[in-house]
Amino acid sequence: MGCCLGRCFGFGLVWFILWKKRDAGESSDENPILNELIDEEFEKRVGPRKFSYSELVCATSNFGEGEKLGAGGFGGVYKGFLPDLKSFVAVKRISMESKQGLKEYASEVKIISQLRHRHLVKLIGWCHERKFILVYEFMPNGSLDAHLFKEQRFLTWDARYKIALGLASGLLYLHEGWEQCVLHKDIKLTLAGTMGYMAPDYLNTGKASKESDVYSLGVVALEIACGRKAIDPKFGTGKINMVEWIWELHGEGRAIEAVDPKLCGDFDEEQMECLIIVWLWCAHPDYNIRPSIQQAIQMLNFEIPLPPLPSKMPAATYFTVPKSLSMLSRDTSGSQGGQTGYGHNTYTSHDCANAWF
Repeated sequence: MGCCLGRCFGFGLVWFILWKKRDAGESSDENPILNELIDEEFEKRVGPRKFSYSELVCATSNFGEGEKLGAGGFGGVYKGFLPDLKSFVAVKRISMESKQGLKEYASEVKIISQLRHRHLVKLIGWCHERKFILVYEFMPNGSLDAHLFKEQRFLTWDARYKIALGLASGLLYLHEGWEQCVLHKDIKLTLAGTMGYMAPDYLNTGKASKESDVYSLGVVALEIACGRKAIDPKFGTGKINMVEWIWELHGEGRAIEAVDPKLCGDFDEEQMECLIIVWLWCAHPDYNIRPSIQQAIQMLNFEIPLPPLPSKMPAATYFTVPKSLSMLSRDTSGSQGGQTGYGHNTYTSHDCANAWF
């Protein structure tokens, strides 16, 4: 059962990698020589394969609205079926509005194709005949937000706790487990209310960091425990912002009251209290106080003690550079394989559709 949940709830956060520099307006057909070079480079690699545009049009019923799984700033993600593979796939079609150029798209494919983790969706293939398209494995149980907020399927506490640990495990791999640091940059469950997932330091500086990734994951994990969205006006004054509301309850010794009522009290109270404290710490307004994702996992596994969180939510701090950015501050304009303004061998993601199962 545990292994099944680990894969099915699998998490499906799609980790899109994108270089910061973009050549606005560059389309997949504007540089045929570069197209050929990229085809040759991609085809050297074992794993993802090239698909024709016509194959993907047929697979997705011409990218029909009825096949759409989600959408974001990058474009849309569609369900498709590939007869030769005898399987369903998720097809990400990058829109022109995203301004992702061919070189950035190539970098995205090359990096994603090397990532291997059971909580990251596998890249199956690519296409750049007319559009920039990426083909991922299909997560048949749908999106996490549909189960949490639309009650498509009831999630038990055991499942939710495993989900939170799975998400943390995936982020640990990106931050620490690969040869280069990969920043996700846009961890969230739903397209609406994106601002609720963004760390104050990220909003203020426009620069992603390990700390801002940890903040976003903290918000998502609290949503899993509470069964509500990060920002939701229907809860009324004092409860619209989930993190602020939970922190207030924590200060009054009533944090357990934030738990999703649909659980009907059927949860491990020690685990729940641990999860709330850990993810509040991750969503701390001051990025200097947030834990690393490795520390968060150690606490969730009861390997190290919980931190003494203040009873009142502290104010955000903007005056210094986040720890991970200060350690990765040198210019990379000459580094091999591309460059990013966030430090040597650090890659940032583009936009994320829904979290998929």
